[in-house]
Amino acid sequence: MKNSILRFLKKEDGPIAVEYAVMLALIVIACVGSIALVGTGARDSMQNSADEIGDVLD
Repeated sequence: MKNSILRFLKKEDGPIAVEYAVMLALIVIACVGSIALVGTGARDSMQNSADEIGDVLD
């Protein structure tokens, strides 16, 4: 039992998996934030265009 615990603690698979999980989480957060910012900008741009077209047609 003691040897298996020591082997588990010496293995580097666990920390590597944790590092990959943290990197993946940061990438996902960055992607979601970027998409939200771009989406908001696109929505505002489209609304401005629609408002201008509506003013011209009135």
